[in-house]
Amino acid sequence: MKLIAELSGEHPGLPFAELELVGQVLEKRPQVAVVDCRFPGDIDRLSLTHAVLEYLGECDADSGSFTDLLRDLALSADGTYAARVKKVEGSALAAPVPEVERLMGSLIRGKVQLGNPGSEYRAVCSGDRCYVGRLIRRIDRGSFELRRPGGRAFFHPGVMMPRMARALVNISLVRGGEFLFDPFCGTGGMVLEAVLVGAQGIGSDIDPFMVSGSRKNVPEGFFFRADATALPLRNSCISAVATDLPYGQSVSIAAGSLDILYTEALEEIRRVLMPGRRAVVVTHRDISRYAGDVMEIVASYSQRVHRSLTRRMLVLRK
Repeated sequence: MKLIAELSGEHPGLPFAELELVGQVLEKRPQVAVVDCRFPGDIDRLSLTHAVLEYLGECDADSGSFTDLLRDLALSADGTYAARVKKVEGSALAAPVPEVERLMGSLIRGKVQLGNPGSEYRAVCSGDRCYVGRLIRRIDRGSFELRRPGGRAFFHPGVMMPRMARALVNISLVRGGEFLFDPFCGTGGMVLEAVLVGAQGIGSDIDPFMVSGSRKNVPEGFFFRADATALPLRNSCISAVATDLPYGQSVSIAAGSLDILYTEALEEIRRVLMPGRRAVVVTHRDISRYAGDVMEIVASYSQRVHRSLTRRMLVLRK
């Protein structure tokens, strides 16, 4: 099934990486992607996508080509419908949105109803292309706000927000029923997102205070105290890893230095990870020279959080 994904503008690359969870990304434009969907059941897991459309067609971003496309599609709604248009900043389409929506309304057969329509046809214009689809899913991004760390039973400053934690869990490609492990679990946010998508969430931390707090936040998860450089897990038993490595401020570092901790923890992550599977690792600086010696680097991303913190994200494969 071919889909169009309307993406958030929070990051230039992570929304596309997250879409690999549901299928192969065929086309990329700012805030829109075309996907060959192989796992439709995982669409609701997405955190960096606003809406998902059934792919109907695409054309160059000009009024003539758009009109020709709609005529060729000869769309007909069984009941009521609405036509919506989104122009991403930088779109080559010159016509204003209301004009394009009226054009769609004149060329789609059926009764227009703006409030609670039976169907919604959408055009997304980004760069030099316009994509037309039928809405099949809006992603409930508001649920992430309900899980903000400050509202949990156990709180510790500096934790990752739920929407980003979910994106990293998704980028790990963990599936329902599989084991996702966070060896630096902190307050349990990554494990919580894994549990919510149907995976079996496991977390460890060297700080017993954090382990106790994680158990309060995620009763459905499994947590234990462990040194991430000497994990009490057998070889190749974990399906996916997603973790935010400690940055050195107010954390217990038994290894003696961050360099030693990162190197030895990455080696342990590789040991417990199943062959061919992914580890998504986040830290505050570039550790690709350590990571590249241990596992294959599939992709790397950076995200500025505030003036003194830029997250570095590595997607690794065993």
